Amino acid sequence: MPIHPSRLLGAVLLCLAAGQANAFCGFYVGKADANLFNKASQVILVRSAGKTVISMLNDYRGELKEFALVVPVPQVLQRGQIHIGDKRMFERIDAYSAPRLAEYYEDNPCARRELELRRFDMAKAAAPSLGEAVPRQRSLGVTVEAAYTVGEYDIVILSAKESDGLETWLLRNGYRIPRGASAALKPYIRQDMKFFVAKVNLKEQARTGLSTLRPLQFAFESEKFMLPLRLGMINADGPQDLIAYVLTRSARVEASNYRTVKLPANMDLPVHIRAEFTDFYKALFEREARKAGHGVVFTEYFWDMSWCDPCAADPLTPEELKAAGVFWLDGETDAIGTSPEPTATRRTSAAEAQPVMLTRLHVRYTPQTFPEDLMFQETADRANFQTRYVLRHAWSGSADECPEAKLYFAGVARRQEKEAATLAALTGWDVEAIRARMHLSRAAKKPWWEALWQ
Repeated sequence: MPIHPSRLLGAVLLCLAAGQANAFCGFYVGKADANLFNKASQVILVRSAGKTVISMLNDYRGELKEFALVVPVPQVLQRGQIHIGDKRMFERIDAYSAPRLAEYYEDNPCARRELELRRFDMAKAAAPSLGEAVPRQRSLGVTVEAAYTVGEYDIVILSAKESDGLETWLLRNGYRIPRGASAALKPYIRQDMKFFVAKVNLKEQARTGLSTLRPLQFAFESEKFMLPLRLGMINADGPQDLIAYVLTRSARVEASNYRTVKLPANMDLPVHIRAEFTDFYKALFEREARKAGHGVVFTEYFWDMSWCDPCAADPLTPEELKAAGVFWLDGETDAIGTSPEPTATRRTSAAEAQPVMLTRLHVRYTPQTFPEDLMFQETADRANFQTRYVLRHAWSGSADECPEAKLYFAGVARRQEKEAATLAALTGWDVEAIRARMHLSRAAKKPWWEALWQ
């Protein structure tokens, strides 16, 4: 996948109060989006009061006739519970929540005036005949409960009595699933779950004029707050990435059956990382995932969706949230709304603030490290968090301009040494190579007595 270069936005965010340690402010200068990870699946999961809407972005590369999606669902879905979404909603929510880089320029230490404290207002604010063409094949214990064509997808809802029979049925009916899938299917059959099965209708796909598959969305009710992972591991050829954007009404979401941790964040880094932010973040995440044995869920972002600071992208509008499946904005509804016209440049006003909280979770997993599906729970935590990293540009004046300047540059030297050590610790990169890149003098590192009698 291509790596997106850092991009400078024109918006400048000013600190509300210089002394607030938790204030996120400065110039937003870059982000590390989901495209950074080659094998990343993206899912939007909307949940409230037992009602769930799941949107899946199919990052499928290959012949479309080979595509098959099998998802366990708790009930037989009606036609109105299935919808074709727009990839733009994933791009928008990814951009809004992506790990980000903020940039600050330090003031003249000789100046004795108070800084004016102000801030921009960032708050806003299966072919139709498939059920007839394919016999129920009760000898295999498989029943076609429903069959629909939705957009470019032919969809069937299946129930099954035996996992071997379900695997055989899928293979006989042209679904390109890996042989040996019955072991992964068995736990869901024991729970009497149904199976949402989709493949591409090539004729309908040609009519769309698109070269990629659009996201599938489906809405249902269930006591379980979960996301099935195991079926996606059947033909995995190494660790897989999952980025889940979880939208709820009130608080941060975490896994209930795996450890959930926040990634290291809000640290000062050397200024040259501005041009290498995506490389930095990829190295950081890989290091943290390896340290955790690919067995934890990482929190990359949690925020109230009515605002952000610094903003990597504008908050989603009410129309965009509804397209993603948020059903409680104008009263609850059972249907998924149609995709809106592009509104990415529109800001949300304070009067339009939405009761929607976004938790961005990132998992790198293998069949051995994640033997169970992901189960979720809402916490009582409402403290904002983002994977944000800071560049501080030193004042460019001279140490001879005033006594304060000498003290200032001594502090800058200490800070830069710390920045080099931080970057090395986060990424595993060689600290001496980092120091050389920063043009830090080695003399400062020599023992005080080394040149005493020379």
